[in-house]
Amino acid sequence: MVTGQATDGASVLASDTAVSPVETALMPGAEFYSLWGADAPVSLPNDGAEPDFHTWFPPDGGFRFELIVLPPDGKLPQPGLDMKQALAETEKVLPGLIGKMDPAHPGMHQTDSIDLIYVTCGACVLALDGGTEIALAAGDVIVQHGPRHAWHNPHAEPCGLLTISLGVGRKG
Repeated sequence: MVTGQATDGASVLASDTAVSPVETALMPGAEFYSLWGADAPVSLPNDGAEPDFHTWFPPDGGFRFELIVLPPDGKLPQPGLDMKQALAETEKVLPGLIGKMDPAHPGMHQTDSIDLIYVTCGACVLALDGGTEIALAAGDVIVQHGPRHAWHNPHAEPCGLLTISLGVGRKG
């Protein structure tokens, strides 16, 4: 649900719609829910209309509010998957995601953002560049300041990550 303010200052329910997951053949079992975001700072009052945003990760000054469901490790794309087509499909439904990934290290990526993450269910491992691994479980919170990292789920159940990503400029 989204609230806002009418032009007369009255509080209003701006929208109440279900958000469907984005899924891609390249990452079977993963679900990406884009809940809200903006590519630039927003101001108040506003009517609660969804701001304009274009890519999965926010630019400097933008933000994203997302839910990501990580499937258990081992879910591989279908045999014979046309990788060129799968990459194009993923870029279409999750713009900018593939470009942040390190092709030499599957799943490893780095974003220019501060990420506020809450594990809603299940458990997973946050792997940092250099070999550090951090076990996370439902109820855990982590704040990331733009490191190279990857997510893994070595458990039998999916893991839900509620994320707020704040786009920041990277110096150097």
